[in-house]
Amino acid sequence: MKRLPAGEEDDVVAHEEGATMGFLDHLEELRWTLFKCAAAFFTAVIVVGIFLKSASNFLNAPYEKASLAHGVEGSLFMTSPVGVFTVILQICFIGGFGLALPAILYFLARFIAPALKKDEIKMLLPSCAAAFVLFAGGLAFAYLWIVPEALGFSIRLNKILGYEIMWTGDRYYSLLVWTMLGMGFCFQFPLVVYILVYLRIVSTEILAKARRYMIVVFFFMGALLTPTWDPITQAMVALPMWFLYELSVFLARRVEKRRIAEIEEELSYDEDDRMD
Repeated sequence: MKRLPAGEEDDVVAHEEGATMGFLDHLEELRWTLFKCAAAFFTAVIVVGIFLKSASNFLNAPYEKASLAHGVEGSLFMTSPVGVFTVILQICFIGGFGLALPAILYFLARFIAPALKKDEIKMLLPSCAAAFVLFAGGLAFAYLWIVPEALGFSIRLNKILGYEIMWTGDRYYSLLVWTMLGMGFCFQFPLVVYILVYLRIVSTEILAKARRYMIVVFFFMGALLTPTWDPITQAMVALPMWFLYELSVFLARRVEKRRIAEIEEELSYDEDDRMD
């Protein structure tokens, strides 16, 4: 009987071990994974709630930056008796999700690891780390740049039209939270493209041909993610996403070159065996 190479033998063993689990066992494992993810999220929400005032001061910084830069006096206010509860929920949501994300990625990775091959498992940990770093980068980009600039543009328009600026806290936090989350998920784009190329679902040739269309998509997404429709703010979102797309294509080409080199090495090894 022909003996499999060490790597393929490990994959077969892992597959056979995973195959011993029935459908209900997989459902039970999924249920516990989701429960642990939810527990990590609610624990992080409680931690944010304990430091609610500090978290609020931190998230108010984009508004204060824009107000100070354009000479706007006054703070956020409320017009609804329940508006403060909306603000608290939004602060706890974005803070809790950000804090719990490493644990959530870990639990999800533990769940899908048995179904992966050995080389795919090697990619799992770096992918989780990259997902967290990219998401944090998207949050920081929106927090430090997009939201202050969008608020500043709105302030300038209000001053041109002679309107008095009185923004409510719940509307501000809604803008902040969804813009930050949107950019956090958009920054996952290079990782998604890298994985698709790694799994041979798409190729770099397809990505290169789609470049002209993706630029239009990025500007459309910039219009959706930003509260203003001015081209400057949209470009602030679209251009970094275009850069991430080019970065993903560059990384994907390296994956394909490494794969071609491995195939050529295997063919050369098999040819040497036949000659012997």
